[in-house]
Amino acid sequence: MKILVTGGLGYIGSLTCIALIEAGFEPIIVDNLCNSKVQVLTRIEALTGVLPIFYQGDIRDAKFIKSVFNAQKIVSVIHFAGLKSVGESVSLPLKYYDNNVNGSLVLFNAMHEAGVKSVVFSSSATVYGEPEVMPITEDTPTGATTNPYGRSKYIIEGMLQDLFKAQPDWCITILRYFNPVGAHPSGTMGEDPQGIPNNLMPFIAQVAVGRREVLSVFGDDYATEDGTGVRDYIHVMDLAQGHLAALKAVSTKPGVHIFNLGTGKGCSVLQMIKAFSDACKKDIAYKICPRRAGDIAQCWASTDKAERELNWKATRTLLDMTTDTWHWQEKNPQGYV
Repeated sequence: MKILVTGGLGYIGSLTCIALIEAGFEPIIVDNLCNSKVQVLTRIEALTGVLPIFYQGDIRDAKFIKSVFNAQKIVSVIHFAGLKSVGESVSLPLKYYDNNVNGSLVLFNAMHEAGVKSVVFSSSATVYGEPEVMPITEDTPTGATTNPYGRSKYIIEGMLQDLFKAQPDWCITILRYFNPVGAHPSGTMGEDPQGIPNNLMPFIAQVAVGRREVLSVFGDDYATEDGTGVRDYIHVMDLAQGHLAALKAVSTKPGVHIFNLGTGKGCSVLQMIKAFSDACKKDIAYKICPRRAGDIAQCWASTDKAERELNWKATRTLLDMTTDTWHWQEKNPQGYV
């Protein structure tokens, strides 16, 4: 069964491709390599014995994406492709709307033309904005987003919901991620951001391995236990299994199915720094900086719905997250080269 995976050489997409192969699916990867590297393909092959079919191109290119559907008998799409930095989206909003929203529009049109009406969409907890009540459930109001990245995800969710109203034979799954971290336990695949990392864990790892001198902690005056931002960090391998669970459980059921993917627990920036320091047996140099535009104080998920309807639950611990990340970074100090 062929599954088109957009952004399939990226951090989450590539590890989901491994889960798909191990479960007997055939991922067909599309990626423009703007934030990924082609070397990931050989890492996937080394771990699974399968070299996935790969098309290099941009989902905003209608002719290109149509050619992929014409060449392959796709039954469902897992849509990862998109820019994902909250901070960058604040300074470059049009880039995010073009890449994320326009790219999704072109993709969904191509799916419609090809008669492929099953999609699992990589959304984000940022669609909730800054909720007043924790934990965040799937019924928590959305739309009060604090940055263009979150708004782009919210707009795409709305596109999919409107599409289903017009064509109720579509099978649409929206997965709202919290904060993916970690790496493949082999240490051969992990997060390799281009340029300066925008997310906490890869920046900590690069400081630990000597690529960066000091970590910037944006704000220590939030209304949290230690003043730093609190997030629900989820191991990327648990996240990959969440996509597989969604594909098996609801990807053939018409409707709009929405699930939070997290652990249900919050962890502060300073707590994560300490956990990583324990994992790598090194002190992590950090400095306190002013709050970053678009950030919120805290968020963590209620995962009851995913447990109930997908039979899925995150099982990996904070120690697993930090140990696997360090294992990846130590073995690959310069990332994929």
